[in-house]
Amino acid sequence: MNTIKALIIDDETTAVKTLSLMIQHYIPGITALKTTTDVYEGLHLLQHFEPQLLFIDIQMPVMSGFELLKQVPQVNFSIIFTTAHDEYAIDAIRFSALDYLLKPIDADELQNSFNRFIEKQKSNTGNRSLYNNFMHNLNVTDKKEFKLALPTLLGTFFYKPGDIIRLEGEGNYTKFYFADKTSVLTSYTMKNYEDILLNYGFIRVHKSHLVNKAHVINYMTDGMLTMTDLSKVEISRRRKEDVLDILKNK
Repeated sequence: MNTIKALIIDDETTAVKTLSLMIQHYIPGITALKTTTDVYEGLHLLQHFEPQLLFIDIQMPVMSGFELLKQVPQVNFSIIFTTAHDEYAIDAIRFSALDYLLKPIDADELQNSFNRFIEKQKSNTGNRSLYNNFMHNLNVTDKKEFKLALPTLLGTFFYKPGDIIRLEGEGNYTKFYFADKTSVLTSYTMKNYEDILLNYGFIRVHKSHLVNKAHVINYMTDGMLTMTDLSKVEISRRRKEDVLDILKNK
C-alpha cells in the first residue's frame, strides 16, 4: 500500500485529539498522521512533512484556515475543511469540488470524505486549479458569480450557474449542457449537484433531469419543457404540479 500522509491543523486541542482518534479507528488508509494546534507549525509541516491530505479548521484565532492557505506557495495536497458552522464559505467550498466536514464530525462522513479523496487521487484532479477557483468563489460578493468546478477525464472546467442550461443523470455520471452549446460529462452523480444547485434556480423535474428555470422557454401540454437550446426535457408525473408552481413564480 502507498503511504498516505495526513496533517490536522486546528487550534482546539480537543478537536485535534478527537479527529486523530477517528482517523486511527476508521481510516486505516492514512498511514502517517501529524497534528498541530499552531498555525505557524502547520505551515512548517506543510512544507517539510509534505502531506497528501490536509484537515484544516476554517475558524482559528491567529489566522483562519483560508488565510493560512494563502501563505502556501504551492497547494499540492488535497484539502478537507472542518467547521462548526454552516456558513457562506460552505457554498464556496462545495462549488469548488473541495470537501468539508461539519463538527461534531460524523464517522460515516469522515469515511465518505476520505473515499472522495482517493477517487480524486485516481483522476488526478488538479488541487491548485480547484483551490484557485475556491478563492475566486470566496472573494466574490454575489453568489451568482460563483463558478462550479466540474472534474472530468479531460481536466476540470469551471462554469457559472447561469451558464448551465440543464443536467442529465447517466448512472453514476452527470452530463451538463451549457448556453454556449457545449457539454461536459462528470464522474459525479446528479444528486451531488442537485444538493449544490437547488438554491441557484435549478429544479429537479425528473429522476434524470435537473434544469435551470432561467433557461426554460415554455411548458407543453405533452409534459415536456422546451429549453433555450431548444432541447426537450420530460417532467415526471409526480413532479409536474410542483414544477409548474415553481415556473409560474420564476
